[in-house]
Amino acid sequence: QVQLVESGGGSVQAGGSLRLSCAVSGYTASSYDMGWFRQAPGKEREGVAAITSADVPRYADSVKGRFTISEDNAKNTLYLQMNTLKPEDTALYYCAARSRRSWTDLLQTTLYSYWGQGTQVTVS
Repeated sequence: QVQLVESGGGSVQAGGSLRLSCAVSGYTASSYDMGWFRQAPGKEREGVAAITSADVPRYADSVKGRFTISEDNAKNTLYLQMNTLKPEDTALYYCAARSRRSWTDLLQTTLYSYWGQGTQVTVS
């Protein structure tokens, strides 16, 4: 059974940092494309950062240069390092996984099959 469990969310002041983690079980994370998505109140879920099974990342323009996605294959864990956080980064952040596809649609929410429960990030 595939399970994704996020952790690491919290409340920080603008300019601060957080690192989100996503523990993967039921499959090998390195065999799938994986990503971080977020949803703010009243807004649609959007792709933030994702990484292919070959470790090629892709970032939303709004987070480029501030967020870094990475995987620890030994721990079967996905990370999102978030620096220089802004109030507009406030959202519920989700980890997701999908079978290998194209890099070009890596941030497309609808193409992901497996989702975690989310972790809240609040920036004030």
